[in-house]
Amino acid sequence: MDENLIKRLESAVARLEMLSSAGVRSAGAGEVGEDAMAMDPSIIAFDDLISQYVNRVTSAGEKIGGQVLDISRIIEEAFFTQKELLIKIKRNQKPDMAGMVEFLKPLNDVIKKATAFTEGRRPDFFHHLKTSADSLSALAWIAYTGKDCGMSMPIAHVEESWQMAEFYCNKVLVEYRNKDANHVEWAKALKELYVPGLRDYVKSHYPLGPVWSATGTTAASAPPKAPTRGPGAPAPPPPPPASLFSSETPQPSSSHPKEGMAAVFQEINSGKSVTSGLRKVTNDMKTKNRADRTGVVSVAEKGNGGAPSLLKAGPPKFELQMGRKWVVENQIGQKNLLIKDCDSKQSVYIFGCKDAVVQIQGKVNNITVDKCTKMGLVFMDVVAACEIVNCSAVEVQCQGSAPTISVDNTAGCQFYLSKDSLEASITTAKSSEINVLVPGSGPESDWGEHSLPQQYVHAYKDGHFVTTPVSHSGA
Repeated sequence: MDENLIKRLESAVARLEMLSSAGVRSAGAGEVGEDAMAMDPSIIAFDDLISQYVNRVTSAGEKIGGQVLDISRIIEEAFFTQKELLIKIKRNQKPDMAGMVEFLKPLNDVIKKATAFTEGRRPDFFHHLKTSADSLSALAWIAYTGKDCGMSMPIAHVEESWQMAEFYCNKVLVEYRNKDANHVEWAKALKELYVPGLRDYVKSHYPLGPVWSATGTTAASAPPKAPTRGPGAPAPPPPPPASLFSSETPQPSSSHPKEGMAAVFQEINSGKSVTSGLRKVTNDMKTKNRADRTGVVSVAEKGNGGAPSLLKAGPPKFELQMGRKWVVENQIGQKNLLIKDCDSKQSVYIFGCKDAVVQIQGKVNNITVDKCTKMGLVFMDVVAACEIVNCSAVEVQCQGSAPTISVDNTAGCQFYLSKDSLEASITTAKSSEINVLVPGSGPESDWGEHSLPQQYVHAYKDGHFVTTPVSHSGA
């Protein structure tokens, strides 16, 4: 804490020296000089954000060391990169689409560097690395260009991005709450960096997005070869959000036609001709309603996580059918699937997904997760029930209310309940390794973890059977 105070004092002294120097020199016509930048309120506030919040993350990372320290320094690098972009915005006029992609390239490169830590063989401290990499998408607020750009407004974008990262941050808190206070300190510092840190900064200075200079120089457009060599880029130049999110761009949930940047944004997520030849998923096609539950289905249910069925499945789907049912099918490795244009009359059906995360914003009638492996689900409110069927290694976070949660024929399921969902009725059948985590009594309290029993004792008494869960001493 003393080191942070010293850094802030040194920064303040440097600004005063620049202000004194600026009084001697005259300002250049039509340009924003270094001295003016140093005294700009939004830049000063961003410096304070770095010294107050980013330095806490790196300091906590130093106590842990290893990859956690490495990823903490990348976070620091990303925020310093954003500061340079904010300065460029004040000096330059708004570029065209290709120029915007080139302008955001330094930030995109840092985000890719962080994402690389989570790829390949599952590393140590995976949840730390995943939290950090996912959280950096919050910095994409700087790419907001208007209500038709395919992004949420800056404040909402920061909050939504952190909600995605918080799924993994909570796992760090649960894993280390009674083991190592340094990891808990790091996770809490990272959360505060974005909420309230970055969120409040954007709210105070850029609630409607970046304000480009009207009299500054014109930002250079991307070189001719840039549009053709970008990894995974479509034929037209990709929009800034797609560049920043790289291969894990959140898929837009609106079923209405998009225009401009939003249209390209949607095309990147869905793939080429991904909606052609789609078949409708009817109730009789759901695994839980099929009469034939033998053969390949039973093999997948034994613990292979539905891999055989995934190989035979059709193309990935992410669509609203008949205005009533969201269908998410065969999504593999997609961590930022987002459904936000929904209402309480619609249902969500997730089938055959692997190593994916789906977030549902808003209230829906029913949610069914069927035959998924290593699946993450984050939702707000559900009117009827959330059903987990024929799955393996599923994690579910309820941020609002859910009257009923049903788990059937599933191996490994972890629920994070909010305070509003503690009254939920949880039903399990033919399932194992079911854990439920509930929030503590206070805002700083640790989460409580409870395992639901999977073994029972049945005793015949007074003319009927009495069933009680098995108690394991020393567990």
